[in-house]
Amino acid sequence: MSIPKLQDILQAQKRIRPYLARTPLHSYPAINELVGTTLYIKHENYQPVGAFKVRGGINLISQLTPQERERGVIAASTGNHGQSVAYAARLFDVKAIIIVPENANPGKVAAMQGMGAEVIFHGASYDQSKLYCETLAQEHGYRYIHSGNEPLLIAGVATEALEMLEDEPGLEVIIVPIGGGSGAAGVSIVAQAVNPHIQVIGVQSEASPAAYESWHHKRLVEAPNHTFAEGLATGVAFELPQKIMQELLYDLMLVSEEEIMHAMVWMIERAHTLAEGAGAASLAAAYRMRDTLKGKKVGLICSGGNTSLEHLKRALAL
Repeated sequence: MSIPKLQDILQAQKRIRPYLARTPLHSYPAINELVGTTLYIKHENYQPVGAFKVRGGINLISQLTPQERERGVIAASTGNHGQSVAYAARLFDVKAIIIVPENANPGKVAAMQGMGAEVIFHGASYDQSKLYCETLAQEHGYRYIHSGNEPLLIAGVATEALEMLEDEPGLEVIIVPIGGGSGAAGVSIVAQAVNPHIQVIGVQSEASPAAYESWHHKRLVEAPNHTFAEGLATGVAFELPQKIMQELLYDLMLVSEEEIMHAMVWMIERAHTLAEGAGAASLAAAYRMRDTLKGKKVGLICSGGNTSLEHLKRALAL
């Protein structure tokens, strides 16, 4: 697994451009007042599948060999990775199978099925779904698309950072939600290439800290995986994103489940936008860090907006 370079990300941007519109970068006075500095929110929740991962899906599936296209692709997902693969597979007329946990977000499942993917429920967690997915891939010869250990995926999702720095070159800090870490890895590569002084900070839930623990211990570790936020829900860290983050990420922090839910409500109240738990985590981190962020231009990646009604009700009930 090679680490993508800026050239790979620029090529990915060209591949993606015919299929995806540029997402906006907005600053909201009410959010700025809340945190006490100037924030710019990158609205990946405006993507056609409601999440940033579609960038990587299109970049990867557009590069499949004829043999891989004929065999079809398979992926394990809590929702957004699966939607990305399903969306891109439909664009390029490739069969897609998505393995999801038994408690998967019903809205995300319906979206994947609506895009023509075959959805198979297996296991109580993402990690169990992933093991079953790998077994099926080996048995049937499908092209297995890992949600993190894929250079083409990382190069694709990294294009969000290119757009951010084109729109606001003065960003000094970029805060990125982390599940497996493909988004944070991609943003770190772009930031390092464009301006090494930009601090890229990852944020994960205290209830699912595998990436956090792995980054701080400098080795892959397993950890409990109980967060409600599907986009942050991994119990085992991913090798390639961790390798990139060990070298380039400025910091990685944890926030609580309640902090994430409060941030979901703030996004509705103050930015008039719907963010899922992972998408709101960057705002939760910025609020916790508000004293150290004063006077800085900060980019927040709202990675997705695919929350369930149940999660939204829980957040509003706080």
